[in-house]
Amino acid sequence: MTTMRRVAIILMVLTLTGCASQSTAIPKLGQVNSCDSIARVVDGSGLKMPCLDGNSSITFASLRGPLIVNVWGSWCASCKDELPILRSFYAKSRSVVPILGVDVEEAKPSDGKDFVVAQGMTWPSLLDPDGRSRGFFGMGVPVTWFIDARGKVVHKQIGVLNSEQQLRELTSKYLGITVG
Repeated sequence: MTTMRRVAIILMVLTLTGCASQSTAIPKLGQVNSCDSIARVVDGSGLKMPCLDGNSSITFASLRGPLIVNVWGSWCASCKDELPILRSFYAKSRSVVPILGVDVEEAKPSDGKDFVVAQGMTWPSLLDPDGRSRGFFGMGVPVTWFIDARGKVVHKQIGVLNSEQQLRELTSKYLGITVG
């Protein structure tokens, strides 16, 4: 093997290793994840939604933060527009403030699952195929909720998030958490 080829292989290995070690890397493909990672108090009352993965469910009244809840649909163009912001933010914040998605009014559950994978979403999402969450979240998407440690909704951001800076500022202001 020539020296030039050895150098090229070493540089390639170092480059790949360096990329793999970055904890804030933004994935290109998403994954339908379990909702079990969302901190909550066991509470059997209130509106209960299944997780998009089909293996668990969450009662809205039991949600505790700090937590960001983003209501979306695969059919919603504005929801798709704000996903790069949410993906970048989540890559930096997942250890201090989780995100929970709520997928609303899909024609079939596979539409939401396919969207999660195609759009690079890696946070868990609940599934609301028949609009039952409207009474809790209201009409329209996207909407982003900020929930404090007591489970109180401290802010409701109606409409598309315009920048990661805006999301960081809202998180700081309403949840008291600084995300770099």
